[in-house]
Amino acid sequence: MTTYGSTGAAVPQTEDIFYRSHDDLVLYVRKYGSDDAPARPLLCLAGLTRNGRDFHDLAVALSTHPTHPRAVYCLDYRGRGRSEWDKDWRNYSALIELQDIEAFLTLRGLSDVAVLGTSRGGIITMLLAITRPAAIGCAILNDIGPVIETAGLARIMGYTGKIPVPADWDEALRVVRDINKRQFTALDNAGWRSWTRQLFNEDAEGRPAPAYDPNIGKALSEIDISKPVPTMWEHFESLRSVPVMVIRGEHSDLLSAATVQEMQARHPRLTPVLIPNEGHAPLLKDRFSERLIADFLIDADSTWHAVPRPPLPEPQEIFSV
Repeated sequence: MTTYGSTGAAVPQTEDIFYRSHDDLVLYVRKYGSDDAPARPLLCLAGLTRNGRDFHDLAVALSTHPTHPRAVYCLDYRGRGRSEWDKDWRNYSALIELQDIEAFLTLRGLSDVAVLGTSRGGIITMLLAITRPAAIGCAILNDIGPVIETAGLARIMGYTGKIPVPADWDEALRVVRDINKRQFTALDNAGWRSWTRQLFNEDAEGRPAPAYDPNIGKALSEIDISKPVPTMWEHFESLRSVPVMVIRGEHSDLLSAATVQEMQARHPRLTPVLIPNEGHAPLLKDRFSERLIADFLIDADSTWHAVPRPPLPEPQEIFSV
């Protein structure tokens, strides 16, 4: 049941979930909405160094939708957000993160979900289409496709794990703006402040703290950008049986318009969306994006049939606060 605050706005039901990975790391998921919601659950997978906070506004909107509310799960990969850091930087790989996500789906009894993947999350979505094709009812790829542009990858490699922790929130805002201002040309001051809060944790003294393990940059540096980046067309085509939306930022340097065009040619039910004035990756915080995503998910819900879920695992495997 949806509740409403004093302003009349819908207030989502939320739950903090912690679970253990196969190698005993404690990983975090924030859930919005109810298990009994009538629409297909949505799994939100963030970018390389990002976390589930990126999806907060969207998750609130979707979980409190007036006619089609759904449960929304926003995951923090290992080494990001509120999840535990890995002592072995080599484990910061899409394949290991895929295992963590598969473990969560199994533990939570989720056998048919919509998946929204931003950048790294979209790569994992395409991998999941190979390993668990029946688990994906529809997919949204946010500024990622089967071809990764080297220019964008090089830009990301240039700062990942190399930015000193800002002394205060004003400095943090300046850092975020300096890195992203060429890609996000219409963001106002409130938008920059909100984004900065997403990108950093807050320590006990109220100062910005790292929201990802800098060693992720070490794992990323293993990619040799002097050679062509392997494509993922085979993985993408594993999504042919389900509706797919691909979102591209107008200024993106990671996903090209040509790749989106080829994705359309290869997928009969692909919905392309261009977000103006944004680059890699679109923030999905505006009403336009929220409405398009909500409508896409509602259309895809026609193939969803709720199935009885098994009992949740014992507390040592998964626990909520």
